[in-house]
Amino acid sequence: MLISAYFSSLSLGALGRAVPGSIAQGLIWGLLALGVYITYKLLDFADLSVDGSFATGGAVAVMLIRANVNPWISLLVAFGAGMLAGLVTGLLHTKLGIPPILAGILTQIALYSINLNIMGCSNQAVSVDKYNLTVSLRYVTGATADKIKVFTTCVLFCVAIVAILYWYFGTEQGHAIRATGCNDQMARAQGINTDFCKVLALMISNGLVGLAGGLYAQYQGAADVNMGRGAIVIGLASVIIGGVLFGKLCEGKKFSFAYTLLSVIAGSIIYYLVLSVILWLKFPSDDLKLFSAIVVAVFLAIPYLKNKKKAARGN
Repeated sequence: MLISAYFSSLSLGALGRAVPGSIAQGLIWGLLALGVYITYKLLDFADLSVDGSFATGGAVAVMLIRANVNPWISLLVAFGAGMLAGLVTGLLHTKLGIPPILAGILTQIALYSINLNIMGCSNQAVSVDKYNLTVSLRYVTGATADKIKVFTTCVLFCVAIVAILYWYFGTEQGHAIRATGCNDQMARAQGINTDFCKVLALMISNGLVGLAGGLYAQYQGAADVNMGRGAIVIGLASVIIGGVLFGKLCEGKKFSFAYTLLSVIAGSIIYYLVLSVILWLKFPSDDLKLFSAIVVAVFLAIPYLKNKKKAARGN
């Protein structure tokens, strides 16, 4: 009786209404996931400054919009603010010899105070009724034309960023960054300035994270000093989910790197759809971080278990 009552209380309509918002968030956080992909996969750098630079991008965008700066321009400045955060992390590592994880943590801690100074308090709001925001949750729950506007904007952002990254990492400088991540010592032996490549990659990565923060702040109508907490987990989850589900489809194709970047964004969308289902199933919202960790752990374990199974069959 209890089980039947539980399932009867679930509304498919409620789940359907939550899906557009989940997809929109997935597209926005997909930009952050692309930044995480650059450091985590291409550079092999464990950058934990993401949590801070995401909030920095949101804080900068919101304060500029409140100062009547065009929301699109505010996103460009948010991207620049994120790049500065990446520059600090890179210099701490390359010039002061601080290990990657500690360099990211130091930058993240410093950005907490910087974000408070940018906003003047712990949070600042921007109303879609007062400002012509680029994206907004109000659009997602509004008329069809507003929904089309949000999804068109988010999709165009993602496609444009993927196209730029695909082009850039096909250049000589992009290949140098990838070579640095593959084998730092061999790259130096080939005459590549690996320190410069690391700093540049961290700047690009955190710039994308700052851009995502600026977009997300507009989407939710506010910037908060804690809005980036756990962002690195979401970014890693997106990268891992995309790799597990679409990794085979990206191998051996002409535009495999572009497909890989798109799979990261797809992983972010799937991550938020999974969270929507969890909330729809009426699990406690206080346990959402726990379920997020479980989702990441499951997708991390899948490749290992598959390889282990293949090895067992081979024996």
